[in-house]
Amino acid sequence: MSKRVEWNGDRVQQALALEAKTGFTNLQGREYTFHDFLRLQLQQIPPDRLPRGQFGRWQILTTELANYPCLPPEARQDLLTRVRWLVEALPQTGRPAAVPPARPQVKEPAPAPPPSHTVTWEMPLDQVKVLKPYQRQQLNALGLSTLSQVLRYYPRGYVDYSHRRLIRDLQPGETVTVVGTIRSCQCFTSPKNPKLSILEVVVADPSGRLKLSRFFAGKRYTNRAWQEQQLRAYPRGATVAVSGLVKEGKYDKTLQEPVIEVIDGDETTAGRIIPIYPLKAGVKALGLRQTLNTVLPLTQQLPDPLPAGLCRAWELLPLGAALTQIHNPDSPDQEKAAKRRLVFDEFLYLQLAFLQRRHQQRAAAAATPAITLEGRLLEQFRQQLPFRFTTAQERVIQEILRDLQKNTPMQRLVQGDVGSGKTVVAVMALLAALEAGYQGALMAPTEVLAEQHYAKLVAWLTPLHLSVDLLTGSTRPAGRRQTLAQLETGELSLVVGTHALIQEDVNFQRLGLVVIDEQHRFGVAQRARLQQKGLDPHVLTMTATPIPRTLALTLHGDLDVSQIDELPPGRQPIQTTVMRASDRRFAQDLIRREVVQGRQAYIILPLVDESEKIELRSAIQEYERLREVVFPTFQLGLLHGRMSSAEKEEAIRAFRDHKTQILVSTTVVEVGVDVPNATVMMIEHAERFGLAQLHQLRGRVGRGSHKSYCLLISSNQNELSLQRLKVLEQSQDGFWIAEMDLRLRGPGEVLGTRQAGLPDLALASLMEDQEVLESARQAATQLMSQDPSLVTWPYLKQELDQRVSQLLGDTVLS
Repeated sequence: MSKRVEWNGDRVQQALALEAKTGFTNLQGREYTFHDFLRLQLQQIPPDRLPRGQFGRWQILTTELANYPCLPPEARQDLLTRVRWLVEALPQTGRPAAVPPARPQVKEPAPAPPPSHTVTWEMPLDQVKVLKPYQRQQLNALGLSTLSQVLRYYPRGYVDYSHRRLIRDLQPGETVTVVGTIRSCQCFTSPKNPKLSILEVVVADPSGRLKLSRFFAGKRYTNRAWQEQQLRAYPRGATVAVSGLVKEGKYDKTLQEPVIEVIDGDETTAGRIIPIYPLKAGVKALGLRQTLNTVLPLTQQLPDPLPAGLCRAWELLPLGAALTQIHNPDSPDQEKAAKRRLVFDEFLYLQLAFLQRRHQQRAAAAATPAITLEGRLLEQFRQQLPFRFTTAQERVIQEILRDLQKNTPMQRLVQGDVGSGKTVVAVMALLAALEAGYQGALMAPTEVLAEQHYAKLVAWLTPLHLSVDLLTGSTRPAGRRQTLAQLETGELSLVVGTHALIQEDVNFQRLGLVVIDEQHRFGVAQRARLQQKGLDPHVLTMTATPIPRTLALTLHGDLDVSQIDELPPGRQPIQTTVMRASDRRFAQDLIRREVVQGRQAYIILPLVDESEKIELRSAIQEYERLREVVFPTFQLGLLHGRMSSAEKEEAIRAFRDHKTQILVSTTVVEVGVDVPNATVMMIEHAERFGLAQLHQLRGRVGRGSHKSYCLLISSNQNELSLQRLKVLEQSQDGFWIAEMDLRLRGPGEVLGTRQAGLPDLALASLMEDQEVLESARQAATQLMSQDPSLVTWPYLKQELDQRVSQLLGDTVLS
């Protein structure tokens, strides 16, 4: 038995000097190698002997020393330099206390050595002196080039060694994390399915073995090069953390859909919480953690942009402590507190950016017309309608009319489910503007949708003796010249159009209201150009992609949001059925029956791959097969994303005019196509779509008086996938379905980052962090009410400006 090791500061200093003198060779002593001796010495230092703020560094260094033999000389030198700083910061040595005290509740950022340069958030990595060249290369390989990017390269998860489970103790139904060693790894194509690849990994710990299987469906996964890549990613002998739901396998317990994370080096320190980072080839997990630990002390030199009073009011950790805890949490509670602070920051700056933009718009909008309501036209319009407005429509109309009477520009988003009556609400707003002597413009994303709006407006407004015209790319030159002249003289009250409305030669005499339909289909700059056609006109935007109100306020923080959350009475529900691929013939029989009775049908194909060529080939091949083999007696049309605009318009027009009975299409048909005679929507590979998108596609049918059907064909046998699709069987409520979709897939996937104007949120979840979002909104409002310019808080303003320019850019704030 080796004798007890006691702390001896003099011996540690002598050992450090000798190791440096010999070139960091990990000297072999009589009993220990250098790194074992140093590690044992550091473990004898109780936390009460450590200066304030050094606990985290002590814990990290003790762990890193275990990997000392594997490090290159320059990394060894860097590690020992940090050990020397710690040792020199200790008070005079003496016998350590017998029982160390409890850990401090909040880990302060460890102090850095006195810098010879000024540390800033946006400092390039080549100016960060504590980094070695190989560490900079490592960070550059991850796409990180500034100190801010490194500190905000957050873990995607953690392995908590204080809650790890032994394999022998696993019970079915538990969700667990097991740490072990890879004993074997195989990746092969299934002998029963040539399009299925199987990864089998056997993991062992001191108590037993666990066989894990992951399945990858798709031809690209059966490529031998991809399979070899998996074998290299999970080498024999590697330490891994595996997480998942325990279930009984055919022969023994296993994990369902396991998540497997490779962890380098000696990670068995009891009680540690190990961060897991996104990695790339050539970047090792342990090396990245060591590099991050090298720069974390620099947070002490960075000012906290948030006012101290705000942090106290909302019970937020200091920024330095939050960054330290997010990368090296003392406990799960501390990780949550750190995440809350950093999520709060993300939401706060986003909301401040929106509120500042709105303040600037209102300050510059002295010429916005305050529309005086007479009400005569509105009442005449109500009288001629064959239906009454729903309670939700009436509420939204009143919100819009109140906005129009102000001399600040209305910026309101109306969102409502398919068929909720958004267009007629927009017409009420347009009539109010027209009656007050102003002009109106309605912009739609496609010519077909613009033509549909134009036809409705002609039918509604002609009895009121109001002029309306259509302006699209297909408008003949003579008609275009006449329309432009009438807009400029004010003779034409209302114009409906597409992108043609934002061309330079389109000028209005007195534009008072702009209505933008399907606003997410237009870029921010396109919407802005239409607004610039008038002197800060009121703007009403509409979308049929409903999202929860909290999320809408985040995505459109500079807009007021109205919701039409009620459908008109009498609309027939669409019978929705989830079907397996083997039952496809029953769906095709239903289409035949409906077409024979004079109705029409859609058959939707997914975007199988990012490559448009794959989409094109898939659409054409399926169209040919359906036309020649399945429906040879019917007229079929084809619509896909690689067609020109004119070809798309022609295909939709032929279907609307009943020249074709079945339209084979990709998701180009998702929004705006109104064919009341269509009663069947059949969607192939429905599992590839989000629920909100499926609901939008379903909304293309059920628009007439006949019973309609939506058939969701799933080629995936996964029970979870089928259960997700059954949400559509259970509900026709677009808001509820959209919220379910957001919870399942996240806003970025559901809405599309650039289309929705959704910025990158590194930590924040727009669905899970709604309480923090609301707190950040209140805090942003309070700050803006005290000082809209934010000059009172220079660090806050500087950070906001930096984030606006780098994170949000023209996606949100153009």
